[in-house]
Amino acid sequence: MNRTAPQSVPAPHPLSSWLKREWNETAILLRCIPATVVSLFVVSVICMNLLANKTLVQTDWIALDGGILISWLSFLCMDTITKRFGPKASSKIAVLASAINLLTCLIFYIASIIPSNASDYTALNGILGGTWFILFGSTAAFLASAVINNVLNWAIGRTFRRNPDGKLAYAARTYISTFIGQFLDNLIFSLIVFVGFAPIFWDGFHWTVVQCVTCALTGAVAELIMEIVFSPFGYRTVQRWEKHRIGQEYLDYISQEV
Repeated sequence: MNRTAPQSVPAPHPLSSWLKREWNETAILLRCIPATVVSLFVVSVICMNLLANKTLVQTDWIALDGGILISWLSFLCMDTITKRFGPKASSKIAVLASAINLLTCLIFYIASIIPSNASDYTALNGILGGTWFILFGSTAAFLASAVINNVLNWAIGRTFRRNPDGKLAYAARTYISTFIGQFLDNLIFSLIVFVGFAPIFWDGFHWTVVQCVTCALTGAVAELIMEIVFSPFGYRTVQRWEKHRIGQEYLDYISQEV
């Protein structure tokens, strides 16, 4: 009687297993983070991209774009998410917000090129159409600064051994990470857009490197002030999440992976 050896089941490919695990983790995360915070985060990223098209102030030593009026809200949302869910979760939501922003810009662009005989929409089309290198610079700067902000926020929080959930620990981790993250966000964006691309595509209009640095520094200070003003709200939000065990499903899931 012929006997056949039992066939071994091939092990799943490491990349396939990683993708499946990340997909499941992200799906759980999106179920766990309160929708209000995610919505505010996404809206702030979209508005920040639109406002970046306008230069508010430009002198020989300083220049500011409109994005500083709303970018503080993005960092406030990231700080609350990082505190409760960790830097990886916050960075994933930043990627999601950037993807939604790109989709929104695509829809805006399509709307801007559709002709209309109802009225003259030249000005509106210019706003909706946007400028490709501003979108590129805004997206690259935001994603880089978001990862830096989230990791730095988490690392600073871990240095507080005695009372990591106290007000002092929350203030230190949010203020320091926000200032550095905002500075890098503003600097990367201004260097890419106003030093790299603007002189080529905007008839010589440009910012100097000094203007970019002072813009980044001034914007970081202004946005830090906004963070200080609204951080008590962020702290109470995180305390409420922890009290009611918001997102516990996600925290339990990632703890099993370790």
